[in-house]
Amino acid sequence: MTFSAQDTTLLLVGHGSRNRDGNKEILHFAAQWRDRHPDWRIEVCFIEHAEVLLDEGLDRAARNGSKRVVVIPFILNAAGHVKMELPHAVEEARARHPGVDFQVVRHLGMGREIFEVLQGQLDRLMKQLDMPDPCTTGVILLGRGSSDAGANGELAKMARWIFEENDHELVDIAFTGVTWPRLETAVQRQVKLGMTQVAIVPVYLFTGVLMERIKAQAERLQRQYPQVAFALGTHFGFDKGVFDLLDAKVGGTELPEGALLECDGCKYRLAAEDEHLHDHSHTATHDHGHGGCGHKHDADHGHGHCHGHTHSHDHHAHA
Repeated sequence: MTFSAQDTTLLLVGHGSRNRDGNKEILHFAAQWRDRHPDWRIEVCFIEHAEVLLDEGLDRAARNGSKRVVVIPFILNAAGHVKMELPHAVEEARARHPGVDFQVVRHLGMGREIFEVLQGQLDRLMKQLDMPDPCTTGVILLGRGSSDAGANGELAKMARWIFEENDHELVDIAFTGVTWPRLETAVQRQVKLGMTQVAIVPVYLFTGVLMERIKAQAERLQRQYPQVAFALGTHFGFDKGVFDLLDAKVGGTELPEGALLECDGCKYRLAAEDEHLHDHSHTATHDHGHGGCGHKHDADHGHGHCHGHTHSHDHHAHA
């Protein structure tokens, strides 16, 4: 089934933030995406902390003659909201609108597109630090944090890719909540291991309460470690790479019949709903399609590297 702007509504589903500016930014993103594709019908709703939530958003998208609604989880990592609440809401919408075909594409995920955005953030931070020696410049990817190990593992994957594409001695991950380590712990470790500069890359699409908290943490860390130079990145939802990623998901592409999201129709989720309990430990034996980074390296590389491995490519071309 091909994408048709005439009878299809695209529904961006944001997480939602208690900070209204964060929700406004998603609305502004949608407006810019409409400007990019004026013939597309694009609606927005949120999972929580907003006026238009999932049920209302799905209903709005199903109206105005829509034969199909393509639901796009505008979220980086799939955790409970994406794996549980969203599929449940879509099933209820299918019952309310039997004449509309609801399809759910995969969330943004942590693939090559988002990696390139993060690499661009890091390149800008290195320039902000006056291009210090990467062997003494630590990198910390800072995510939201989840009780879902798979979601946290996606951030770890990005850290590994950053490590392999650059010459930094240390590339760590940290989280603003739910799980560990926190930013302060990661910075303490890097300072103990000799880092004299630290680049903090928040892995957030838009502003919100947590982004404000991160800024306050960075200021406090700078006071605590006056001998260390810190550079803090920002959210990146308006990066061209994010628009391109969404375009690739829906524009001019083939959407599979009845496209499924992780756990949409999954027998483990359905069984868990019967028991009012969802144990995502099944991910170890049940492939939702997360695997395969498409990121290949030759066994033998071409130049020296401060953390003991080398590369055949020139990653400084990013700068």
